Amino acid sequence: MKRIGAVLEKTLNALMALCLALMSILVFGNVVLRYGFNSGITWSEEMSRFLFIWMSFFGAIGALKDNDHLGVDTLLRKLPSSAKRIVFIMSNVIVLYVLYLLFDGSWKMTISGLESKAPATGLPMAFIYGTGLVVSVGMGIITLFHMYQALFRPGAIDELTRMKESEEEIMEAAHGEMTKWHQKQGAVGGER
Repeated sequence: MKRIGAVLEKTLNALMALCLALMSILVFGNVVLRYGFNSGITWSEEMSRFLFIWMSFFGAIGALKDNDHLGVDTLLRKLPSSAKRIVFIMSNVIVLYVLYLLFDGSWKMTISGLESKAPATGLPMAFIYGTGLVVSVGMGIITLFHMYQALFRPGAIDELTRMKESEEEIMEAAHGEMTKWHQKQGAVGGER
């Protein structure tokens, strides 16, 4: 299961990087053409917007997988593990319902968008409305997996509900850098 998760994470990261690279190339190229040669790529702005939408939704899936979405955990931190599990499951049931609503609305929009085309690129609007289908299915699978872990894996609830404060992340990063620096200094000192 971890191998599948790692492959999916690499795929998501590659897709986000591809979207960002294409978006950057299109915008930069269009700016150079517009100001340098008094022309431009007519579909560049529209395609950049489409790529940004896809990149954002891929990022949302990745953030859910890593439990990096914004959350208020003041109350949750004070609860015992059994109560955390109940609150976690209840909140994830609500998330699944919202994802169902997103899927349902996106499905209807995708079907209706099969016939309509984007003005500059000529792509079917279903290409954009389909992002809701992808994100709702991806996030739904991750949410179900997290619920399964919370219910059946001992100790998983503390891992799943742990939200790092930005100060904690900074301290962990600084500690890691200091450890690397000390190891490097030890290696350099040992060579003398």
